[in-house]
Amino acid sequence: MRKKYFLLLWLFAAITVQAQIKDPVKFTTTLKTLSDTEAEIVFTAAIDKGWHVYSTDLGEGGPISATFNTDKMNGAQAVGKLKPVGKEVAAFDKLFEMKVRYFENTATFVQKIKFTAATYQIEGYLEYGACDDESCLPPTQVPFNLSGKTSLSGTSAEAVAVGAEAQQEEVLIGKIDSVVTAQAPVSADVLWSPVINELQAFGGEHTQEDMSWIYIFVTGFLGGLLALFTPCVWPIIPMTVSFFLKRSKDKKKGIRDAWTYGASIVVIYVGLGLIITGLFGASALNALSTNAIFNILFCLMLVVFAASFFGAFEITLPSKWSNAVDSKAEATSGLLSIFLMAFTLALVSFSCTGPIIGFLLVQVSTSGGSIIAPAIGMLGFAIALALPFTLFALFPSWLKSMPKSGGWMNVIKVTLGFLELAFALKFLSVADLAYGWRILDRETFLALWIVIFALLGFYLLGKIKFPHDDDDSKVSVSRFFMALLSLAFAVYMIPGLWGAPLKAVSAFAPPMKTQDFNLYDSEVHAKFDDYDLGMEYARQHNKPVMLDFTGYGCVNCRKMEAAVWTDPKVSSIINDDYVLITLYVDNKTPLSEPVKINEGGSERTLRTVGDKWSYLQRVKFGANAQPYYVLINNEGQPLNKSYAYDEDIPKYIEFLQTGLENYRKQK
Repeated sequence: MRKKYFLLLWLFAAITVQAQIKDPVKFTTTLKTLSDTEAEIVFTAAIDKGWHVYSTDLGEGGPISATFNTDKMNGAQAVGKLKPVGKEVAAFDKLFEMKVRYFENTATFVQKIKFTAATYQIEGYLEYGACDDESCLPPTQVPFNLSGKTSLSGTSAEAVAVGAEAQQEEVLIGKIDSVVTAQAPVSADVLWSPVINELQAFGGEHTQEDMSWIYIFVTGFLGGLLALFTPCVWPIIPMTVSFFLKRSKDKKKGIRDAWTYGASIVVIYVGLGLIITGLFGASALNALSTNAIFNILFCLMLVVFAASFFGAFEITLPSKWSNAVDSKAEATSGLLSIFLMAFTLALVSFSCTGPIIGFLLVQVSTSGGSIIAPAIGMLGFAIALALPFTLFALFPSWLKSMPKSGGWMNVIKVTLGFLELAFALKFLSVADLAYGWRILDRETFLALWIVIFALLGFYLLGKIKFPHDDDDSKVSVSRFFMALLSLAFAVYMIPGLWGAPLKAVSAFAPPMKTQDFNLYDSEVHAKFDDYDLGMEYARQHNKPVMLDFTGYGCVNCRKMEAAVWTDPKVSSIINDDYVLITLYVDNKTPLSEPVKINEGGSERTLRTVGDKWSYLQRVKFGANAQPYYVLINNEGQPLNKSYAYDEDIPKYIEFLQTGLENYRKQK
């Protein structure tokens, strides 16, 4: 009777699996004969867009490497190691602090074998890891069973592949009582029974919305506003607008020309963004973002730009370029003339806009995840830059109230120099992690930032002078408040020297593990790493449970732990009100005995503790990506919708508190 019940339970799990099961990679397995005595087992994967499969031999402490494993090998033997074939992407991973290799779109792995008998049978599996920008799959197995005859018997060596094609993610149907520990007094069929429908009744899981394009546009727009108030651009605005309004007796035509001038600026800078990705490609730019040499060069470039902003020298394009374009504009008429005038502005203002554009292009190219990301960034930049030309053309009376050019513009320029210097350290930090120099540990980085922003505050207060600054000793109210913010920011970072998390700069500073001296101990630690034991403890203490499906190689799991779990309110709720059970789906500790699970003619073997927890996540909750958080009661029933990767702390607190409220209602 018990066996029949479990069979119905597993069938129910298979039928009720929802869209949370992710299936981004599909492998096929073939046997390729090389000679009478040699062959290759070829694993070929089709990978969904946005996902990547990691290559072989990545080393300890990194993501899951692809490996070839056998359970039975009769009449044949492996020759060498599993080899990756095709176009690998090599990049430095900031979280793992190591160089990783992976495949996009398609992947191929080849294992060479040698026949040693007239017949052969090879049974085993390929194991691999796959991730996208938000989540990772657990260690995934592609089983195979190959058998046949070789020419060593004088007959055909054609092999018959049984079950060669395997999809990487499926609901596992099998002997659940074989993988559940017998220590939990609550019935295993209750704790492990599927709750997919109940979970879905709370609504879709909490996930982070993709706001990347809006973020890129806003970043570009803010960069354009900064460039607008520099000495290279601001003085040109009234001259240009007056020129268009005065050169034509028709006021409407003058306004139309000014609009055309603004549109030309947009076309020029958007075109620049498209040229950048056209030359390098989005994937190449993303690879450059973690390339050590590139980051060193960009760091040096920002230092040079900062020195230029401080007044050490002027960086300008060759004057003959702007003169040639200007003379061409005078010799032509109509739309071409206006476009060439806009192009002249771009060349003349390069000394001020160049550093801003350079930093913007690198940032959006490496974080946008799209080939049009630089174009979107440049669109925001150009709109901000072109906006005053069109507005003042529409409302020429505003020109009278326009602030006069003066020393305030140089203050903005020097302030940008300090910011460029600070961001240069961010790029140097990436190179430092790549080579393991340890010259820019977290406290060293923070000490330099504290000094930079403190000096910026003193400059804004007039205590420091640069070559282009005037001798006016008065400090305006706006400069005073800017100095106040800068000095306050420097003071805010001081506790970070002793290990304070400093969430405001966590995206820029080196990881906490590089901190040599750390007094901060307010971290969240799981009470259990075993589901059944944790559930028994929760039952005895009458507390709800928070399940944390994670992985040693899960990047976004570490981000959530660093950015969200360190919040005092979040850590207090998790530590005091829940029993936290952390389950690593890539835990390689072997089970006491491998367990084979059958479903629809397919077979899969649970060999490790990680396989067991991955099985639990699939069969009970219908999901297979990490990070994945579920709140349940003592009997394994959900208390709220599940939660995935989203660093919104208020939303996470609401997620936890809703679970507590529902648990109290059940009591």
